[in-house]
Amino acid sequence: MRILFLTDNFPPEFNAPASRTYAHCKEWVEQGADVTVITGAPNFPKGKVFEGYKNKLRQEEWIDGIRVIRVWTYIAANEGFIKRIVDYNSFMISAIFAGLFIKTDLIIATSPQFFTAIAGRWLSILKRKKWIMEVRDIWPESIKAVGAMKSNFIIRYFEYLERRMYKTAYKIVTVTDSFKKQLIETHNIPSSKIGVFKNGIDDSLFQPSPKNQEILKNHDLEGKFIIGYIGTHGMAHKLDFVLIAAKEIKDPNIHFLFLGSGAEKENLFNLKEKLALKNVTMLDSVPKNKVGMYISILDVGLVNLKKSTTFKSVIPSKIFELAAMHKPILLGVEGESKELIESYGIGESYEPENKEEFINKVKKLKTEKNKEYPFDTFVADFKRNNIAKQMLLFMSK
Repeated sequence: MRILFLTDNFPPEFNAPASRTYAHCKEWVEQGADVTVITGAPNFPKGKVFEGYKNKLRQEEWIDGIRVIRVWTYIAANEGFIKRIVDYNSFMISAIFAGLFIKTDLIIATSPQFFTAIAGRWLSILKRKKWIMEVRDIWPESIKAVGAMKSNFIIRYFEYLERRMYKTAYKIVTVTDSFKKQLIETHNIPSSKIGVFKNGIDDSLFQPSPKNQEILKNHDLEGKFIIGYIGTHGMAHKLDFVLIAAKEIKDPNIHFLFLGSGAEKENLFNLKEKLALKNVTMLDSVPKNKVGMYISILDVGLVNLKKSTTFKSVIPSKIFELAAMHKPILLGVEGESKELIESYGIGESYEPENKEEFINKVKKLKTEKNKEYPFDTFVADFKRNNIAKQMLLFMSK
């Protein structure tokens, strides 16, 4: 089978969509598929093209048997709604043009961002091939949830396009059961058309390991009980709540580590300085192959989102990476994520933006720091290569 995959992010970028797409495509190649990925020059999250790449009209490379075609896009940092929309549109147009000249049996387009899905639909029409929409976020609903835009004629137009994408896709892949339920109940999509393939664990990158003593020493974190957030610092993640709560934690051994970049990074740093926080360390993002070294120094992995009904249907990919390295999870997300953590018994949850409950759970985790958690069961159930095989079978039917 020849597969054409459209994605706005791909390695050497190291965010969740890039990691998921790469792992799945690599497994499909090993299963005998011919996979071509159309993406842009790597630049996420800072909007700066990675060393060794240029934002050219077209460039091609091979990564682990995957043919990767990179097209020109208007590059903007992960901040500013209008600039990002221009960025998304430029990729949509470039991807459609590049895709016209690639032979394929099946087209897959992943969201967010939503304009990638539009490119998939148009290529399906122009090439007369089936297309599959991978839904990793309910967009544009998530824009409203973080407060980036209120409901207006632009949002309503996006919602119209959203409905058209769901109706015209040959099949739909979602990453949570909640997303599938929402598509069935809200958009009347047949259940048989939707497959749920959750994010998973790449055990070649994430395995239990001793704490990296060099990192601890370099950042003066030796002897600390470290609660770490590693990932995008965006509007949805509501990390200012964590900083405000950290101000009230007086235990000198409890320390918070933030590692990553994003639209809110500068605001968060300024808030940290304003609050004069001595129990918070903020670091810039690191390459994917070094993330595990930083996870190793954590005593607890933090997963936090803004309080919103929309986010009850998401499962942040950080959960899988932390569990793979046997780090108990402190979860500030309601709904399906909370059910997952509690059913496997791999951490503690608190109501999003509930400061008192958050602080109590921090103290509880420190008190129970020697507790053993059943991570092996979780890891066995969510191996990414197995999920990729199941997804390939679903798409091939």
